[in-house]
Amino acid sequence: MASQESASLLKRLAGPSSGKAGLAKDQTEINQIIAEASKGSKFYEARHEKRKDKELTERINKLLKAREEALKNVDISKVESNIDRLVAELESQRDLSQIIVHVDMDAFFANVELLFDPSLKGKPFAVGGGVLSTASYEARKYGCRSGMASHIAKKLCPHLILLSSHYDRYSEYSNRIMKIFARYDPNMCPAGTDEAYLNITEYCACNNISAEDCVQEMRKAVFEDTTLTVSAGIAPNKMLAKICSDRNKPNGQFQLEFDARTIIEFMKDLPIRKVPGIGRVSERLLDSIDVRTCGDVFVQRAVISLLDKQFGLGLRSLLQTGLGIASNVVAPYQREDRKSIGVERTFHTISDKEKLFDKLEEIAEELEKDMAESGWAGTTVTLKYKLDTFQVFTRAKSSTRWITKKEDLLAIGKDLLIAELPLSLRLIGLRVTHLKDLKLSESVGIKRFFDSSGNFIKKRKLDHEEERQEEQKETDHWDHEDFNDLAEAEAEMTEPDPHRPRPPTSAPVASSSKVSIRSSEKPRSTIGISSSQQPQESHPEEAGGYECPVCDTKLAEADNEKINAHIDFCLSRSAIQEAQREDTGGSPKPKSKGGWDWFLEEQRTSNKKRKGKKHK
Repeated sequence: MASQESASLLKRLAGPSSGKAGLAKDQTEINQIIAEASKGSKFYEARHEKRKDKELTERINKLLKAREEALKNVDISKVESNIDRLVAELESQRDLSQIIVHVDMDAFFANVELLFDPSLKGKPFAVGGGVLSTASYEARKYGCRSGMASHIAKKLCPHLILLSSHYDRYSEYSNRIMKIFARYDPNMCPAGTDEAYLNITEYCACNNISAEDCVQEMRKAVFEDTTLTVSAGIAPNKMLAKICSDRNKPNGQFQLEFDARTIIEFMKDLPIRKVPGIGRVSERLLDSIDVRTCGDVFVQRAVISLLDKQFGLGLRSLLQTGLGIASNVVAPYQREDRKSIGVERTFHTISDKEKLFDKLEEIAEELEKDMAESGWAGTTVTLKYKLDTFQVFTRAKSSTRWITKKEDLLAIGKDLLIAELPLSLRLIGLRVTHLKDLKLSESVGIKRFFDSSGNFIKKRKLDHEEERQEEQKETDHWDHEDFNDLAEAEAEMTEPDPHRPRPPTSAPVASSSKVSIRSSEKPRSTIGISSSQQPQESHPEEAGGYECPVCDTKLAEADNEKINAHIDFCLSRSAIQEAQREDTGGSPKPKSKGGWDWFLEEQRTSNKKRKGKKHK
């Protein structure tokens, strides 16, 4: 048990970016070095990593005990039968009609630095100060990666070259790259300075070009303009595209076949941690109930279902993951989605009051500039500060008037900080919330609340927000502790540099008159089967067995429960497809090949083989 706890702690200390492309396959030795270098540090001691790991272990023990209790008096086959109907419903919602691409620049900051200093080629180097923003692929071989403290990176690679960040360069190249991506999808969605999602369905159709050739052309255009390389993933939805973009890094692309059976086979052996949104906490929780790959979700579907309500494992979302089903809606972020604007700075520990005020003034000055350039005002100012013990606190104060000026930001920030002194700090930040968009013209009067068609803008914004939230539920359904854990690791142990630029605000946006051929702009409604549709008890037509009245499959030597479960499955699938045909005016959805039907059969076959071996 002690060794298990030790292994768990080592994995925790390794950080959230231990799955980065280019890292060594075996992280055991690297994790051991990280753990040894962390001992005695304020982060290790003050953040009580051992305690946090112990708390998670206790939570897992509760989960295992609950599983044992839940399985005592439960008919697993009935639970699985109910879940299989949900699987059929989810499978019927699969949309293979859109070509989604995730593009991700290779070691972006590092490769931009190479343009300005070619002598670094082939050498292990990293960008950042106290914390690495990125590491070259040569440095990654030693275990160095983004978000890692520089002194830890030096332990892993003593001859590591550390470079200062040049954010103006990164922003310039990011803008150039995003403009190239926008040629292929004006509605593209930047997901950072160095990555984006695109829907190239329309571009491929209009230009009579395959998805692979289109992406190859796009990557070539980026290289010719910037000499930077980009990797890409091509798939029917955003989750799969992001997973695929990591497949052939660096400077490669991977297309997943647009076929349900192929997608499920692809997901079957994929480590659960590779799924966007699943972090270290959820990984350990799922691992404790033998869910290590996406295919294991199906194997353990009954256990997940029984524990879902108590522990929030997210059965439906996990099943969607196993199926490879996710949102395929790609759209740029809207101004109305923005909730806050802020600036923060990390530095070596400062205790002197006047020096802290100087830092606060620098932050207020930069925040004023950002708010003026982007056109925002706000009424609430939040002070964020981090102690030298890595504990993070926030204090907020609201005003009765709109705040935009450095003087106001600094005055409120000082008031909040003075009340907490004396302090030894290593980070200060200011953030403004409850925003007002200054770019909306005040001169147009009441007309500003209506669009060109006379629709009330507030309602349209609400629809957009509901759609965004619905999409967010699909992609960000994992345990909140995972996201807190990831944020803590990034903000406290890994501390990504606060100067890291945001996605360019100048990314082109399609005009409202543009015709879209995307089919999944709104979430589909859930279609279920009523109790009146349940099949009645079956009787054998002949001694040779039973025949399903829906799919005509022979069900030899099966009991009534299994026959009913099979018919339920077929009826639910048929009813859903019929409802969809009615909704779409008689046009059936393209039928996918295999899907979970195939996977169910695969699992049944493998289970029989396992039972046969045990019997022998």
